[in-house]
Amino acid sequence: MSGTNSPEAVKKLLENMQSDLRALSLECKKKFPPVKEAAESGIIKVKTIAARNTEILAALKENSSEVVQPFLMGCGTKEPKITQLCLAAIQRLMSHEVVSETAAGNIINMLWQLMENSLEELKLLQTVLVLLTTNTVVHDEALSKAIVLCFRLHFTKDNITNNTAAATVRQVVTVVFERMVAEDERHRDIIEQPVLVQGNSNRRCVSTLKPCAKDAYMLFQDLCQLVNADAPYWLVGMTEMTRTFGLELLESVLNDFPQVFLQHQEFSFLLKERVCPLVIKLFSPNIKFRQGSSSSSSPAPVEKPYFPICMRLLRVVSVLIKQFYSLLVTECEIFLSLLVKFLDADKPQWLRAVAVESIHRLCVQPQLLRSFCQSYDMKQHSTKVFRDIVNALGSFIQSLFLVPPTGNPATTNPAGNNNSGGPVSTPANSGMLGIGGGVTLLPAFEYRGTWIPILTITVQGSAKATYLEMLDKVEPPTIPEGYAMSVAFHCLLDLVRGITSMIEGELGEVETECQTTTEAASSPTQSSERQESQSTSDQMDKEIVSRAVWEEMVNACWCGLLAALSLLLDASTDEAATENILKAELTMAALCGRLGLVTSRDAFITAICKGSLPPHYALTVLNTTTAATLSNKSYSIQGQSVMMISPSSESHQQVVAVGQPLAVQPQGTVMLTSKNIQCMRTLLNLAHCHGAVLGTSWQLVLATLQHLVWILGLKPSSGGALKPGRAVEGPSTVLTTAVMTDLPVISNILSRLFESSQYLDDVSLHHLINALCSLSLEAMDMAYGNNKEPSLFAVAKLLETGLVNMHRIEILWRPLTGHLLEVCQHPNSRMREWGAEALTSLIKAGLTFSHDPPLSQNQRLQLLLLNPLKEMSSINHPDIRLKQLECVLQILQSQGDSLGPGWPLVLGVMGAIRNDQGESLIRTAFQCLQLVVTDFLPTMPCTCLQIVVDVAGSFGLHNQELNISLTSIGLLWNISDYFFQRGETIEKELNKEEAAQQKQAEEKGVVLNRPFHPAPPFDCLWLCLYAKLGELCVDPRPAVRKSAGQTLFSTIGAHGTLLQHSTWHTVIWKVLFHLLDRVRESSTTADKEKIESGGGNILIHHSRDTAEKQWAETWVLTLAGVARIFNTRRYLLQPLGDFSRAWDVLLDHIQSAALSKNNEVSLAALKSFQEILQIVSPVRDSDKPETPPAVNVPVPVLLGSISGPGLSRPFVRTDSIGEKLGRYNSSEPPIVTDELEDLNLWWAAWNTWYRIGSESTKPPVTFDKLTFIPSQPFLTALTQIFPALYQHIKAGFSMGDLQKLGVTLHSAVSVPISSDASPFILPSYTEAVLTSLQEAVLTALDVLQKAICVGPENMQIMYPAIFDQLLAFVEFSCKPPQYGQLETKHIANAKYNQAEWVALNYVPFAERSLEVVVDLYQKTACHKAVVNEKVLQNIIKTLRVPLSLKYSCPSESTWKLAVSSLLKVLSIGLPVARQHASSGKFDSMWPELANTFEDFLFTKSIPPDNLSIQEFQRNESIDVEVVQLISTEILPYANFIPKEFVGQIMTMLNKGSIHSQSSSFTEAEIDIRLREEFSKMCFETLLQFSFSNKVTTPQEGYISRMALSVLLKRSQDVLHRYIEDERLSGKCPLPRQQVTEIIFVLKAVSTLIDSLKKTQPENVDGNTWAQVIALYPTLVECITCSSAEVCSALKEALVPFKDFMQPPASKVQNGES
Repeated sequence: MSGTNSPEAVKKLLENMQSDLRALSLECKKKFPPVKEAAESGIIKVKTIAARNTEILAALKENSSEVVQPFLMGCGTKEPKITQLCLAAIQRLMSHEVVSETAAGNIINMLWQLMENSLEELKLLQTVLVLLTTNTVVHDEALSKAIVLCFRLHFTKDNITNNTAAATVRQVVTVVFERMVAEDERHRDIIEQPVLVQGNSNRRCVSTLKPCAKDAYMLFQDLCQLVNADAPYWLVGMTEMTRTFGLELLESVLNDFPQVFLQHQEFSFLLKERVCPLVIKLFSPNIKFRQGSSSSSSPAPVEKPYFPICMRLLRVVSVLIKQFYSLLVTECEIFLSLLVKFLDADKPQWLRAVAVESIHRLCVQPQLLRSFCQSYDMKQHSTKVFRDIVNALGSFIQSLFLVPPTGNPATTNPAGNNNSGGPVSTPANSGMLGIGGGVTLLPAFEYRGTWIPILTITVQGSAKATYLEMLDKVEPPTIPEGYAMSVAFHCLLDLVRGITSMIEGELGEVETECQTTTEAASSPTQSSERQESQSTSDQMDKEIVSRAVWEEMVNACWCGLLAALSLLLDASTDEAATENILKAELTMAALCGRLGLVTSRDAFITAICKGSLPPHYALTVLNTTTAATLSNKSYSIQGQSVMMISPSSESHQQVVAVGQPLAVQPQGTVMLTSKNIQCMRTLLNLAHCHGAVLGTSWQLVLATLQHLVWILGLKPSSGGALKPGRAVEGPSTVLTTAVMTDLPVISNILSRLFESSQYLDDVSLHHLINALCSLSLEAMDMAYGNNKEPSLFAVAKLLETGLVNMHRIEILWRPLTGHLLEVCQHPNSRMREWGAEALTSLIKAGLTFSHDPPLSQNQRLQLLLLNPLKEMSSINHPDIRLKQLECVLQILQSQGDSLGPGWPLVLGVMGAIRNDQGESLIRTAFQCLQLVVTDFLPTMPCTCLQIVVDVAGSFGLHNQELNISLTSIGLLWNISDYFFQRGETIEKELNKEEAAQQKQAEEKGVVLNRPFHPAPPFDCLWLCLYAKLGELCVDPRPAVRKSAGQTLFSTIGAHGTLLQHSTWHTVIWKVLFHLLDRVRESSTTADKEKIESGGGNILIHHSRDTAEKQWAETWVLTLAGVARIFNTRRYLLQPLGDFSRAWDVLLDHIQSAALSKNNEVSLAALKSFQEILQIVSPVRDSDKPETPPAVNVPVPVLLGSISGPGLSRPFVRTDSIGEKLGRYNSSEPPIVTDELEDLNLWWAAWNTWYRIGSESTKPPVTFDKLTFIPSQPFLTALTQIFPALYQHIKAGFSMGDLQKLGVTLHSAVSVPISSDASPFILPSYTEAVLTSLQEAVLTALDVLQKAICVGPENMQIMYPAIFDQLLAFVEFSCKPPQYGQLETKHIANAKYNQAEWVALNYVPFAERSLEVVVDLYQKTACHKAVVNEKVLQNIIKTLRVPLSLKYSCPSESTWKLAVSSLLKVLSIGLPVARQHASSGKFDSMWPELANTFEDFLFTKSIPPDNLSIQEFQRNESIDVEVVQLISTEILPYANFIPKEFVGQIMTMLNKGSIHSQSSSFTEAEIDIRLREEFSKMCFETLLQFSFSNKVTTPQEGYISRMALSVLLKRSQDVLHRYIEDERLSGKCPLPRQQVTEIIFVLKAVSTLIDSLKKTQPENVDGNTWAQVIALYPTLVECITCSSAEVCSALKEALVPFKDFMQPPASKVQNGES
């Protein structure tokens, strides 16, 4: 107090004090002398102090007891005047703070006495107040005494005193707490450990508190005691107290000094332990009391709630909750539950009103609500307090509509059950009888007959209570009707406003913080990095926690809010109230949307939507549209079921429009009220401002808008905007003028809504598009199956949205156009037409919009925009295709030059015309294509040329009109011509493009993928052209195939030189071979059914009357074309790496064609085979290795100007072929094909040849009419290929190959001919002529044999095999070959033109073969191989067959030839055989030879009857020749020949030399009889070898020994037989022949014996002598014979025996030593 300390103030004080004392002494002079004395001494004292001390005030304070004493004594006089003077003086001292503690104590005691005497009560209060407020010297007992004094004065009889005292008490209480706060401030810097309060054992344990705090503690504790009606501890001397006053004091302390309780544990303890229990205890009557329950039913009478206490308690509770919520979590839970209970319908009206006011106080504190939510709702096992509060408000509002507002008891259903069956009283005419015919003027709610006015009670956002402030009322006030409802309504609005603004504010902060932290985190320094990231994660945690709280708050309250707001919306009759309700629903919907709480968001939006539509209409529509989201309209939240209230129909709203509902079967009309329009505006507002958070609920919003638009009769106009206008059908819409003026506005807002979509973020935009699409889908569903006017709202708005979002069209283009394409396919023509209209408008708008970057630089976007145009091609409706083509036309007209990369799509549209789309459409599209080919080729990017090729090709494949197909093949030829002309430029551009793509592909790390990839791009273009023609080459129509095939081979022939060398690889593999594969497949599977006529009246030649035959022509053409290319382009193909593989594949194709069961194809295949085998392989010029081989080959085909078919102009190319070839050579050194590779090719050809041969000639397993047997020309051609082929492979031709060849030739020769072909092949059976096939076979062998002849030594081992082959053919003479199981007929028996098979005449062939054999053997007899492989034996073995058959041979010439051949062969072979006698190589030949002689000379076959004598003799002379051969070539060399063989020969000669005759005379004997010459020859030969004089070696002698032995045996036999016959015949003379024979024998015996005698004895075997002697008895027996000739001969024979007669000698050695 600077004022009281200044010297002037001090001086003034001293003067005042002195004057006060003087005044006192004057007053007391008469009556109270002691007082006077004291006053006078006081003056002296004051003067002394002032004189002695500099610090006057301090000194005064020190001596204040003495200074005050006179005044106290003055008060003691109880004289009012004196007392007043003294009190004033004391107050002055106090105000200068010069009163010490003791003095203050004395003063208080004095005041107490005055109080007890009821003196100067107001002055007393004033003094106490001054004493306590000016300083802090009063403590403890003194303080309590002062306070009690004030309380006592409060309860006096005097009203003024009472009120003054009450005010003083309030002030004093405040002072006590203010002192404590000040004390805390002073001691704030000294931190001391608070001592924990131990339990509540000692309530006065306040020793830890500082003085002021202690006082405050004691005071507060006693206030609690007093309210609880207990004795105070500290306020000693209290006489009475009221609860209401106590509660007020408690409330003010709690309200004004919350920090005291929060900072000091002792006070917190009081709060918990004293205040809360007290409040709960005092509340009990209110809780138990139920209105309308009779007192008798309960055992004890229930105390009635008392308004003043109840209201004050609620105020205390409000403070407790507001200030000490954090301390008293559990207690607050109880309080809040109580508050909720007080709203129950069975509580008194005033109690409910006060409770609503209390709740309102909470509702305006969103942070507090947030805490409730965190502390209760989010904890497990805790009451969901926040939710209960909101739900209670909702139930409260519902109950107000259901319960009669009067306080009288009534039977009602429990709150919350809104379809109450109880009696609902309609209030009397309060305010209902306004003017305006029943339309109330008062704002009010009306629901099912309950009418409740809306009162203006408070400013928005502040909870100004009316009844909580009625502190002076003792009786409960009457609550005006509608008050509780209005407060509850405001509660809801404030609750919504508070929560949303708080959460949105925090959300905003979080979002900005997130941005800043992410920015900060993106560039942190090393040091702060960790802490930075730490703070970010903290922030994240914080945000997660916050978000959980926000979500819980919304989840807890939305159900209750929605239920209440929906009800109020339905009941509201006031525009402003409706606006508020809608605003609340809108803000909640937006908040839920921002938090991503879909269910709740959708529920609020549904409510607004329902409000927009007519009653009951909403239910059907919204239930169908949101069936997925909100299938059930009652939401169950944590077990509590909240009913959605559907709007009641008896609404007192002005109808503003009548229209038709949007339904499949519209029935009647529906009405729109002004409230509906108001809701619609809110809906538009919601969509406009909060579109970004609507997400999936766009569907609800748009569905509702669509129905409203339909009812109001708005229709789409160009650009998608909706304009008023009604279709003719149905009753027309009735609109009031109010709405008529609104319609353009609504239409405008609607358009603006979709325009504003350009500000939505991408995700929200997608939600909007999706919603429009699903709406449109619904409209489409409704429009199915009828041609009524469909709802075009969605399509129009899609168009509108697309047009305004053109700047970011990419993100919505796909869903947008995708949906419109579906609309285009709709059966309803109006719907479809709008779909196409929208789609084409968008495409055209997109192409003309000035994008950034422009389309020319943003190809991807251009393609994206054009893509739907292409997609329209998949739609079959002609009207849509017409729109599409119109659009293409407009695009070509406006953007034709800048189409650039869009060309493929535009061309695609033409190419998408399908076969089944009618001739006219195909023609039209084809005309477009012709236009493109004639005009646009130069303007389009070269990369599109390939597409042109594809499209042209696709028209070729259309089978509607043959002419179009053929013309398109012509177009392909024109295109190839264009490529040829502009080759240079096209090539450059394509290479550039390629390089760019390659680079891109590398960056992405993917492989560049395009057809025919490794080839250069220009070549790829050609390849695509070839491939297209290739496809046409396998078209089902023969004319197309033929035309395409000719074109393909012509283009390859004419322009093939432009291709890079390496590309030929692709041409071969991907084009030609691929084509061959397909043709082969089609040909082999083609139908064999006969085609009657070729469409129209065209006659078909019989050679083409089946599909198979028509395909055969294609196959022939294709194979020939490919073979020609191989032949003419060999110089290009050979250097390619895999020429040999290509060669193999080509051979494989030739093979499969050759083996096809069609003579035309197979023969053509062999022609192609011949063609490719005549290729001259590049000659390696050893002198000039530097010249590239390709140039050595003359290229007449390529040089000069070549004209393709139908082109008059020569093809000229800047670089000549030579340069082109040179280019290959410079870039890649020429690969000269080495001989080895070449050989491989020939060997591959040989293998193919062999496979064709072996497969085609293999006999089928079964035979029927259709069995295919290869024709002779085919086999001949095949065989004729071999000699040429052999020239190339002879070096490596092995035995194995030779065997394969043999098998093939053998099989080929065995194939029979069909009877209808035989006349052409066999001139006539009688002429012994070889067929061309047989000649070819022999030629082949001849070539082979000649080659072996001049070949190296190792080839000569093949001779035996050739002999084998030829000998096999020789066998055909007697045994024609079999062809499988086929039955062949002899030519004579075959009928022409029947499917029979004729065996050829093989005799000439066999005989020619035999001649070849003899000829060959003569040349090769001495060859080692021929010797080793027993060729001679094989020849003999083979000849043995015809020789043994002899007359039975098919042709007589055969055996004669065989004999002469045998003789020729033996004449050469036997000397060789003798040469090799020792080696044993011929051992097995001798028996074979012996058997052959035997079979021939003594044949079993009978000569034919018509054989003439001369013939017979000629034949006999042949036999004689054979015996001569034996005598000249065999027997003379007997010592080199096996004994057995010689024995066989001797036996044979023996057999031949004897003419005998069996007892029965048969035809067979004539033969022998006739062969006298032969017999004679045999015997002579036998004889000749029995007189062996000049024997030099024992080996040589053995033949004569053998001959002798045979001869003697023979003689013995003949003699025996003769004797026998003679005896039997009796008188009959024997045949002349036998007589001759016996004479001959007898002569021979005598000659023999003579010659034996002449021989040296050692040369004659003892056995021989024995045999000779053994003849003797036989001869003797012959003596009896009758023939004279025989007798004379016998005589001569017996004579020589005399020499054998000599005496027996002992042990004579006979001739052999």
